[in-house]
Amino acid sequence: MRIDLNRIIVAAGGLCAVAWSVSAAAQSGNDSVIYLNQGWSQADREMYYQTSQGSAAMSYDIYLNLEVAGSQELFRSNANSERFGLTPQAANPRTNPDALPVGVTKTVVTEPRWKGTYAGLNCAACHNSQLNYKGKRIRIDGGVGAFDMMGYVGALDDAMQATIADASKFARLAKAIGISTPAAESELRQRAERDAARVHEYRSVTIQTPLVYGPHRMDAVSSLIGRLTMTEPGIRENWFPSLAPTKIPFLWNAPQSSWVQWRAEQQSPLRRNMVEVGGVFLFMDLRSKTPEEGLFNSAAELLNVAKIEDALNRLAPPKWPEEILGKLDRGKVRAGEALFAENCAKCHNKWPYGWTEPNKYGKRWIEVGLVPQTYVGTDPGQFADTLPYALTKQLAPYLLGDYKDKPIAPTGVLYVSLQERIDAAAVAKLKLSEEELIKINGYREFPLPPPPYRVYKAAPRDGVWATPPFMHNGSVPNLYEMLVPADERTKKFYVGREFDPVKVGVDTSGSTGFLLDTSVRGNSNAGHSFEDKPLGNGVVGRKFTDDERWALVEYLKSIPEEAGRVTPFGGPADAKTGNQPWGKAPPR
Repeated sequence: MRIDLNRIIVAAGGLCAVAWSVSAAAQSGNDSVIYLNQGWSQADREMYYQTSQGSAAMSYDIYLNLEVAGSQELFRSNANSERFGLTPQAANPRTNPDALPVGVTKTVVTEPRWKGTYAGLNCAACHNSQLNYKGKRIRIDGGVGAFDMMGYVGALDDAMQATIADASKFARLAKAIGISTPAAESELRQRAERDAARVHEYRSVTIQTPLVYGPHRMDAVSSLIGRLTMTEPGIRENWFPSLAPTKIPFLWNAPQSSWVQWRAEQQSPLRRNMVEVGGVFLFMDLRSKTPEEGLFNSAAELLNVAKIEDALNRLAPPKWPEEILGKLDRGKVRAGEALFAENCAKCHNKWPYGWTEPNKYGKRWIEVGLVPQTYVGTDPGQFADTLPYALTKQLAPYLLGDYKDKPIAPTGVLYVSLQERIDAAAVAKLKLSEEELIKINGYREFPLPPPPYRVYKAAPRDGVWATPPFMHNGSVPNLYEMLVPADERTKKFYVGREFDPVKVGVDTSGSTGFLLDTSVRGNSNAGHSFEDKPLGNGVVGRKFTDDERWALVEYLKSIPEEAGRVTPFGGPADAKTGNQPWGKAPPR
């Protein structure tokens, strides 16, 4: 059995519709939030924002009452949450009585060895966004979150270490929780020290990097593979640094697509969602001697994962809100549509999309473009992120294929072997019928095809206007600069939440926020260039005139044309078979 490391999947790593285009239907603190019609009701959003997938970072009562390092401000305060790109919310007695920010969840673990109530993260922490424009806050469900994951974990680690070391901080924590006896205080300190050690290990070992990623980006590859092959089994020799800052992808049309992830690495929604939660503090057992003793068991909440996936099946891309961001120029839209069809649609499928042939379950998938990295020329860091080989130690008997019982194996083989067994153990707990098992796997056929080699996925552009910054590593500030020769792009810019509706992207006029320097490793903004040169080696099309660039920007603002247009899961009845030139995996 041969498994290429560059083919390994990790997640970057998943209800009635409203009838209007824009609604200021809810409050976040004292600020009005504007929701666009993406096919979800407010109940859908509430479920998505706060449903636990099993992530358990630290004790829930400690999280609620923890102070930041260096002050008495609560770590979970709205100001501190916004500081790291999370979206604060008012208390909601139905789903969020403690006023947690979007994506922070309450997880109740019942298994004896991990039993407790914990704070964790779900997919909405990263895959949900808010665009700010002239004091208005536009919610983009399933969008590119501004969450600074590495900064947040670092600050959480600092807060926990300060609380353990500072007697006054610990005393205030104990009082806030309601601790009144020496025995209860001792138990609290033991829990706090365990939580602190876990967070510190995640920060200082699992996601350690010489780079600073900032908002909108994380390295899901290193965090997940690192946890499975090094942290959780206790094989420290398998450590490697996090070196591939990756933009958080948007989620609409993901369940309907032939391939997902920036590297076109995944098809199964179960695997996609399991690797996501596995990377963010999921309890899992990789140290017991045998499966009978608990090896491969986890605290994953698969039924909740499936509930979220079902909602994502019905998530629509956001329509440009003209009443907020400005009217569209219909003449430019028509000109841009023609330019897109001529120059862009060969990679980026266009509504009503071309679809795959139906599989044995009668389901079709949007044919996404699969563009070789050597052709598009964008930053290659995602394809060289792990150690080539890893020690297997006590896990050697459980490796796949010819690597079974080998003391050393390709890191990808070890990772895939462990992930498949963790997934299988989680599914086995549910005792699903065959029909339920097919559904939870998203109606995908097994065995799944091998992922294509060193390619980037070129997805449809519907709703792309709401997903800055651009490129797979977030190295281009706006859509306008995606259409120029690469050497003319901005080399340094500040990334925040303020939106620029003219060039369509992050507002780079200020000097606050995270400074993204494209000369730093992993931050290259090369490739996807439009120049009058032969295609390939980073050139994807001819050089546009400035009028043509503005027409294309206007067209990209205009799609989807219809608010709340959900792509049918499994394909429409009149689906046309796709004909994407890059729709098949390129040869090795």
